[in-house]
Amino acid sequence: QVKLVESGGGLVQAGGSLWLSCAASGKIFMINKMGWYRQAPGKQRELVATITSDSHTDYTDSVKGRFTISRDNTKNTVYLQMNSLKPDDTAVYYCYAMGWDEDYRIYDEWGQGTQVTVSS
Repeated sequence: QVKLVESGGGLVQAGGSLWLSCAASGKIFMINKMGWYRQAPGKQRELVATITSDSHTDYTDSVKGRFTISRDNTKNTVYLQMNSLKPDDTAVYYCYAMGWDEDYRIYDEWGQGTQVTVSS
């Protein structure tokens, strides 16, 4: 079983910065893709950014140029640096990871979520 534990987030004023991190643990053989999604009240969960094992990144348009995703494969950890935050970025942010476990089974896991609140 693979488990994701998130940290970071919190409350910040518009224009400020926050970071998120997410560490994966368990019977991990390989993590193919890690990423962050978010869900604002009354809205569907949406992709924020993803990063593959060879560091290919993808961002939703609304965060391009403001957010940076990175990962440390030695620590099975993904990070999200969020700059120039806007009130519209307020949401619960969820970490995501998919890959293969030590039994070569595909896993697809989510973290518990961490709140990011941006005040105007």
